[in-house]
Amino acid sequence: MRNHIHLMHKFSLLIFFLIVTISCVSDPSNKIKEQNVMATNERLEKSYDMSQIQFDFDSYDFGEVIDGEIVEVDYNFTNTGKSDLVIFDASASCGCTVPEYPQNINIAPGQKNKIKVRFDTSNKPGKQMKSVTLTTNTNTGRKIIRLTGFVLNK
Repeated sequence: MRNHIHLMHKFSLLIFFLIVTISCVSDPSNKIKEQNVMATNERLEKSYDMSQIQFDFDSYDFGEVIDGEIVEVDYNFTNTGKSDLVIFDASASCGCTVPEYPQNINIAPGQKNKIKVRFDTSNKPGKQMKSVTLTTNTNTGRKIIRLTGFVLNK
């Protein structure tokens, strides 16, 4: 009788082990994980074919200027990607900063261009930190360029 109970106990453990193993193999989350890995790999492969924006510099310190001066900076860039670069939008952090940019123009791989940023310092005394956010067709979709400096009172 004891051998029979012992044998039943071993058989029960074997059945339990098989159920756990089979349920783990057929776990729907494993399929989702596989799909995520495949989607990520596909996205990475495509990202190598996308446009990329590379600036000579993406932050500029204009130093000290007198209140009322207009600071003007050209942010030169190159499309270092493998497909045409398009800048859809350039929005400044405030109305005193105005970007001029090649909007919705195809910029071929290797081609250079620029974004001109004008900052009106009128009535803006003290330390200044302005930014322009670019919306592009790169893999990140956004790029921020910055302008900093100090405006002295007249």
